[in-house]
Amino acid sequence: MVPDELRYTAEHEWVAPAAGGAVRVGITHFAQDALGDIVYVQLPEVGASFGAGEPLGEVESTKSVSEIYAPLAGAITASNDKLADAPDLINADPYGEGWLIEIQVEPDALAGLLDAEAYRKLIAG
Repeated sequence: MVPDELRYTAEHEWVAPAAGGAVRVGITHFAQDALGDIVYVQLPEVGASFGAGEPLGEVESTKSVSEIYAPLAGAITASNDKLADAPDLINADPYGEGWLIEIQVEPDALAGLLDAEAYRKLIAG
């Protein structure tokens, strides 16, 4: 399950355009499936800034704890507060209600990310 309209990172995050020049970020179906049942999510505060590739939070599952990396440089404009009480939304709907954060980025920032075809090849091994 790799939606064609999204962009992807090699660290298994997806990125979609959001309102006002921001992008919405989450982890892929492949990543949530590998993690297993997600029980806790630590997300950054709105207003925090990150460089591309920097760790910005964690996802804890019954199997392990994994870092979440900023797919692009920018400032956090929104955080999915629903995940504090329902981290399993990431398992149930990783491309919808299980989104993690929104980041304000430069207009052409998505150009450096993987398209769906390239991400499918990456996870196929």
